[in-house]
Amino acid sequence: MSLEERRDIGGDVYQPAEDSYLLAEAASERLQAETAGTEKQPLVLEVGTGSGYVAAHVSEETNARVIAADLNPHAAQEARDKGLESVQADLVSPFADDAFDAVLFNPPYLPTDPENEWDDWMERALSGGEDGRAVIDPFLESVGRVLAPDGVVYLLVSSLTGVDEVVERAGENGFSAVAIADESFPFETLTVLELLR
Repeated sequence: MSLEERRDIGGDVYQPAEDSYLLAEAASERLQAETAGTEKQPLVLEVGTGSGYVAAHVSEETNARVIAADLNPHAAQEARDKGLESVQADLVSPFADDAFDAVLFNPPYLPTDPENEWDDWMERALSGGEDGRAVIDPFLESVGRVLAPDGVVYLLVSSLTGVDEVVERAGENGFSAVAIADESFPFETLTVLELLR
């Protein structure tokens, strides 16, 4: 689906699509496996929650307490309207050090020509800048601060963004990366990376 097609679907808030479903399923399965047979209630942050679909799915399918965050005030409100704990936030900036057992992120990853950007909320939800990594790179630089010592990141990336480049950048920020789920489409392959320190 092109940037223009995705823009037309959601108004001011990114609505769930193939990338959302893949991240929600992969993260839920891993979190269930990690907490099976324990009393542990992981604290999970979803960055860039959009409609709140991923946060709601993880909250329903696991025993995690999930905080939904988005820079877009309309998205933060839509997540609150779904009964989620929601915060308007730029990536992980307002959160405490070592706070989260897991951080989930379906970032804006579509490579976009700067001359074709609209400077609205939907463009911010979709556009990853010229190389698709304009939001991923600062996320990887900052997410380690809010992770608990044994915390994990579940990051969705697209072949359009360059999975190898994202893995390399994750390594530069102290993470090892392994692909835990992927799905191919005619125009891209989506991959969920599990990042560990």
